[in-house]
Amino acid sequence: MAKAKSVYFCQNCGAESAKWIGRCPACGEWNTYIEQKVSKGNKNTEPSYTSEKQVPQKINEIKSKKEGRISTQIKELDRILGGGLVPGSMILIGGEPGIGKSTLSLQVALKLDHFKVLYISGEESPQQIKMRAERLSLNNDNCYILSETLLESIFTQTLNISPDLLIIDSIQTLYSEKLESSAGTVSQIRETAASLLKFAKEKNIPVFLIGHITKEGNLAGPKVLEHIVDTVLQFEGDHNHMYRILRTTKNRFGSTSELGIFEMNNKGLREVPNPSEILINNSDDNLSGTSIASTINGARPLLIEIQALVSSAAYGTPQRSSTGFDNRRLGMLLAVLEKRAGFRLAQKDVFLNIAGGIKVDDPATDLAVIASVLSSNLDLPIDKNICFAGEVGLTGEIRPVTRIDQRISEANKLGFTKIYISKYNAKALDESKFKIQIVKVSRVEELFRSLFKRN
Repeated sequence: MAKAKSVYFCQNCGAESAKWIGRCPACGEWNTYIEQKVSKGNKNTEPSYTSEKQVPQKINEIKSKKEGRISTQIKELDRILGGGLVPGSMILIGGEPGIGKSTLSLQVALKLDHFKVLYISGEESPQQIKMRAERLSLNNDNCYILSETLLESIFTQTLNISPDLLIIDSIQTLYSEKLESSAGTVSQIRETAASLLKFAKEKNIPVFLIGHITKEGNLAGPKVLEHIVDTVLQFEGDHNHMYRILRTTKNRFGSTSELGIFEMNNKGLREVPNPSEILINNSDDNLSGTSIASTINGARPLLIEIQALVSSAAYGTPQRSSTGFDNRRLGMLLAVLEKRAGFRLAQKDVFLNIAGGIKVDDPATDLAVIASVLSSNLDLPIDKNICFAGEVGLTGEIRPVTRIDQRISEANKLGFTKIYISKYNAKALDESKFKIQIVKVSRVEELFRSLFKRN
C-alpha cells in the first residue's frame, strides 16, 4: 500500500505547500491552507483509454477535421455553447443551490433521445431523478441513471455502456481511491476533473460537470478546475423571480459574451426566445426616471429598461449606488452632467437599476442612463416609445457605437417610434430601411433640449 503523507492545499487557488503558511503566495488570500492526506507514489498511474500512442507531429502534417456539433435540443443553450456540444469537450455549469443546474442537465439528457446518455448523480437517488423526469414530462429510453461517487466505478460503468454524453452531478461529490482526502477537497476535485478530462479527450465524449459555488459566488474548488474545462457556464437569478440567466464566462469553441434567458416553471426551464419583452415594463403608467436602452449582448440585440432615482441627500454624504451597472461609470456620467450640462447633482443621492436582474457593460447604455437621471431629477417622464443607443464621452459628446443597424432594427421590431443615436453613427446608416424615427444628437445638451423641450 502506498505511504500516505500530509500536504497543505490552498482552498482558493489549489496551490500546494509542504507546510502550513498563513498567506498563500499564489493568490494572496489569508488562512486558506488546509491539511490533506495524499498517497505517495501514485503519480503517473493514470490509465489510458486508447491504444494510440501520442508522438510529436509537425503542425503541417496534422490533418484538420471538422467535427459536427451535437445539438442539445435547447436552442438557447446551443447558441451559448457556440452551436452545440463539441465531441470531447468538458462543460462546467455553476450556480447557487436550487437555481436550476440539475434541471437543465436532466432536460438535456432526456431531450437527446437519439443519443445514449449516462447521467451520474452523487447527490440524488435514481428514484428522485425519476420523479424530476416525470415533473418535466420528458422521457428517453437511451438515458441511463447511475447514483455513484467513486471515480473508478464511474469509469467502469461508462466503459460498459459507451455513452455519447456523460453528465456528472456534481464534481464536488466525486472522490478517487488514489487519494485519502474526502470528497470536495481541493486535491480530490483536481484529481477527478483531470481524470474526466483525459477520459473525455481520449474517448471523444462530451462531458457535462455541475459545480457548486462559494458564498462569494465563485465556483467552489481550486481555480485550476476552471482552467481544465473547455467551457464555463454561470447560472444567475433570484429565487424570488422566475427568470434565470445563463452566462458564458469561458468558451474555447465560441463567444464569451453570450447569455441565455430561461423561465423556471413547474415543467422545468423554458426558453425565452425574445428577452426584450420581459426586460421592459409593459405598464401603461408614464413614470419619470425610466428609459429604454438598445444594447448588444454577444450576437443578440436586447432592449433593457434602466431605472434611476435622484433625490436630495438627507444623510450628509450623497450616495451613488447602481445594480447591474458599473458604479464608477455612473460616477463619471454624473460628473459629465454636472460639468458639461450644468446640472447640480453633487448634493443628491443617485440610485440606478437595470431591470430584470441582468448586468450590462455595453457603453451604448450611457445615453439611456443620462436620460433616466435627467428624467428623475426633473420629475418629467420620457415617452415609453423612445429608446437610446449612444456612448457618452468625458467632454459631453455623444460617441458612435458598433452595430447600430441591429440596435435600430430591434427597436423597430418591438414597436418603438423614436431612437436617439450619435450623429456620427448616421454617416454610414441607410435610414430608408427603417420605419422608426432616428434622432441624431452630438452633445448631452442637445439630448436634454430634444427630450424636454416641450416643457
